Amino acid sequence: MLGELGSVLGAVRLMGAVPRLSVAPRGDGHPVVDIPGWRAPELSGAPLRGYLRSLGYDARGWGFGTNTGDPRRDVDRLARSVLDLVDEGGAAVSLIGWSLGGVIAREVARRHPEAVRRVITYGTPVVGGPAYTTVARAYGHDAGAAADRVTRRLDAAAPIRVPLTAVFSKRDGIVSWQACIDRSSPDVEHVEVSSTHLGMGVDPDVWALVADRLAAGGGRRR
Repeated sequence: MLGELGSVLGAVRLMGAVPRLSVAPRGDGHPVVDIPGWRAPELSGAPLRGYLRSLGYDARGWGFGTNTGDPRRDVDRLARSVLDLVDEGGAAVSLIGWSLGGVIAREVARRHPEAVRRVITYGTPVVGGPAYTTVARAYGHDAGAAADRVTRRLDAAAPIRVPLTAVFSKRDGIVSWQACIDRSSPDVEHVEVSSTHLGMGVDPDVWALVADRLAAGGGRRR
């Protein structure tokens, strides 16, 4: 946890990386929805969304304010929003999730692969649920164990079929990096960065990776 105190350095590195980030591939205008982490306000993703809009994407927040930690409810309502976006514009949606936000993004993609172009997560525990985080006590042991059982059952019965990029860091002081390794999804890549958990949202390596993967294609149209 003490290592997380250095997360402010990510913002300093971000300023120095402006020339590199400015030459990232241009976007094709498809919708990109950003989902905040546990207890994080929607505003926490505003810098990344602004960057993605500058590249030409229709980047937007998830629309529900602070992530209060109710994944079941949030998967339901974000799934409805994603389907509405696809119906309105015809283009599949990319989902970017930070920490718990990534858990929500993954489950929306599992339910509606036809509507999701790709998923990018960073600092997201894909196994073990809250039990693999330093905030596990806030969830309670029973809740964490139940979440883990549900996730493992879903991964076995209905693995996520859309392209996934799982970003992790061995400097993460909130989520165990081992918990970010997805051994179930057939189309997943893992990318290591050198960032604290709280610093990932303004880490230039994360931003460059997001821009590169969003430009890689793989979208579907209804």
